[in-house]
Amino acid sequence: MNKKKLFAAIALVAAIVAGGFALSGKSGNLYHTITGEESAPLVRTAYTGPVNNQPVSFEEAASAAVPSVVHIRTVVKYKQARQQNPFEGMDDDIFRHFFGDGGGRQFRQPPEQRASGSGVIISQDGYIVTNNHVVNGATEVSVTLSNGKNYKAEIVGTDPNTDLALIKVDGKNLPVMPVGNSDDVKLGQWVMAIGYPLNLDVTVTQGIISAKSRNLGINRQAAAPVESFLQTDAAVNPGSSGGALVTTNGELIGINAAIASPTGSYAGYAYAIPSNLMKKVVNDIKQFGSVQRGYLGISMAPENLDEAQKKELGIKYDGNGVYVAGIDPSGAASAAGIRQGDVITKINGAAINSGAQLSEQVARQKPGDKLKLTYLRNGAEQDVEVTLKGKMGEIAGGPAATIQQLGADFATLPAAEARKMGIAGGVQVTAINEGVLADQTNMKEGFVITRVGGMAVRTVDELRAAMQRLRGNFQIEGMYPGSNKVYYYGINDY
Repeated sequence: MNKKKLFAAIALVAAIVAGGFALSGKSGNLYHTITGEESAPLVRTAYTGPVNNQPVSFEEAASAAVPSVVHIRTVVKYKQARQQNPFEGMDDDIFRHFFGDGGGRQFRQPPEQRASGSGVIISQDGYIVTNNHVVNGATEVSVTLSNGKNYKAEIVGTDPNTDLALIKVDGKNLPVMPVGNSDDVKLGQWVMAIGYPLNLDVTVTQGIISAKSRNLGINRQAAAPVESFLQTDAAVNPGSSGGALVTTNGELIGINAAIASPTGSYAGYAYAIPSNLMKKVVNDIKQFGSVQRGYLGISMAPENLDEAQKKELGIKYDGNGVYVAGIDPSGAASAAGIRQGDVITKINGAAINSGAQLSEQVARQKPGDKLKLTYLRNGAEQDVEVTLKGKMGEIAGGPAATIQQLGADFATLPAAEARKMGIAGGVQVTAINEGVLADQTNMKEGFVITRVGGMAVRTVDELRAAMQRLRGNFQIEGMYPGSNKVYYYGINDY
C-alpha cells in the first residue's frame, strides 16, 4: 500500500452502532467513534513493575488498572444524527429495495443512534476522561464499570482540538488509575491498551511504544488541532476510543484515540494522546469549563522536505529543530523578538525536533504563561523568554464580547421564577442557535445565567453590559430550573 492510501485509511477509532452500521463522519475516510489535578486522593498505590531483570509480567499491572477503565455508551437523537443518505448515488435495485426507490423520498434513519466507547476514571468522586469523538453530540451518556455497576453521566466539557472530553458520574470511592509522566516514555517500552472494543467486555492487549510525537493530520474536529500521539502496536479496535494506554507499573500514559487501518479495524498501528497533555486539558475543563490555551504565534515549515522544496521555500537549515516559516506580528513570538527564518531548538531546556513536539509543549500552557525558547539565528544559539498570548494576539484575548456572538435568545427571568429557584434574578436562555454557546459549551435551553465573568446579571440589559466589558476567557455561571446545582460554562479565546 502506498503512503497516500495508507494515510487515507487512518481512522479515528470507529463507533459500534446498533444494527452494525458505523456513523460516517464529515472527514471522508475517518471512522469516528461515537463509540490532573485530582479532586480526591488515589484509591491505591501503583504497581511498581518488574524488578531484578525478571521477565516482564503484565498480570499485576493489568489487575490494578482494569477496574479504572469504564465502558461508555451514548445515544445521539435523530436531530443530532447525520441526515445524509449513505447510499446516495447508488442505483442498484437491491439498495432501492431496502432503502427506498430514490423517487424523491428521503432515506429513513432510526430515531436515534447508539454507540460505544471507553473511558478512564481519574478521581474517586467520578471524573472520567475519554475522547471528544466518543461523546460528541450525545444526548445520553451511560457508564459501566468493570464490576458491572452502571451510572448515568454528564458531560462536563470537551476539547475538540485535542480530542479529549471530561464526563462525570455521581460516585464515591471509585477506583482511580495513577497518571504517569508521558515525557518519560521510551521507544520499545512495554505497554498495555485497555478498553471495551467491539462491544466486548473489558479487554487488555500488549505491545510496545513504537514512536512518539506522531502528527497524522487526522483530527478534523477543530480549527487548531494538536496532534502529538504516542504510537503503539498494542491492538486497539472500534470501541477502544477513550481507553487507557498503561505502563507495566500500572500508570496511565495515554488515552487511546485512533488507529491506522485500511478497513477501520486494527491493522498494526494505534495512537494515544499523551497523559501530560491530557492532564492540562482536563484540569482546565474542571476549573474553567473550557481549555485555556496559550499561542506562540508562528507558522512552521513542513517537515521532511527534500532539497528542492527547501530551496523553493528559502529554507537554509538542515539540523534538528522547528523552522519558523511565518510570524503573527501581534503574537507572543513576535513580541519576544523571534523572526521568520529562526529555528526553535528547545523549550524550557527540552529538545524540540518536530512541529508536533512544539505544538504539544505550547498546548500545555495557558495565556500569560512564560516559556524559555532556545533558537538558532545565523548559526548562533540564543535564548529568549516568551509570554504566551491568546489566539487573538493579546493576553486578555480579542475585542470586546457582544451578546449577539453568544448565538442564543435570552429573556429576563420573572421575579416569581427567581424566588422559586432561590436566586435574586437571572437571564434565561430560551433558545440556542449557531454561535459561541453551541460551539464551546453543552449548555441547554432553559439555563438561567446568574453571573458572567464574575459579574452578577439579573436582566438582559445587565447581561449585555457585562458582555461588552469581557475579553479573552471567562465563565458563565448559573442554574437549571428545578435544580440547586450550580453549573459553570467556560468561554475561551473570545
